[in-house]
Amino acid sequence: GDYVTIIGHNGSGKSTLVNLIPRFYDASNGHVSVFGRDVKEYGRGELNRIVGVVPQKAVLFAGSIRDNMKFGNENATDEEIYHALELAQAKEIVEKKEGALDYMVEQGGKNFSGGQLQQLAIARALMNDPAILLLDEATSSMDLVLERKILNNLKRRSCTCVIIAHRLSTVRDCDLILVMRDGDVIEQGTHEELLAAGGAY
Repeated sequence: GDYVTIIGHNGSGKSTLVNLIPRFYDASNGHVSVFGRDVKEYGRGELNRIVGVVPQKAVLFAGSIRDNMKFGNENATDEEIYHALELAQAKEIVEKKEGALDYMVEQGGKNFSGGQLQQLAIARALMNDPAILLLDEATSSMDLVLERKILNNLKRRSCTCVIIAHRLSTVRDCDLILVMRDGDVIEQGTHEELLAAGGAY
């Protein structure tokens, strides 16, 4: 249920760390556990239901908005899709398009802005109601006000959020901040604790 942010310079290992959770690749040493079980013990489908991922480069597929949302949950109703869109502050974007959920997305989502792509990708990741949501700089193309609204919505859900971020506004309200350097977590704590420590943060 915590809201965790990982920060560090480019190449410090943030994305690598996060990508071990859904098994985009496996740890070469040690192990990664989700709810006390090694991730290697989960079937791929089971892990995909537990962990929602929004990568750095948000991608939509050619097809309707509905098709894209159902990629996150093929049995989703329109009501469930709109609920996820609302959480991602994307409902109005969809409603303004001709045909709404039937609006056709171009390959790669070229007919949406970068911020809109990220909003729709967050909504899609929420379609399975994941217990863990991983956001890899998934709000970087949004303005601060929009980012804050979405993160506040996510905080009200009963899932664990792990966010890779650079903006102080994203970081400061977290339950836990992990500071990475050269593949290691070198500091961890809240914004206030890390400021008081006077270290790398």
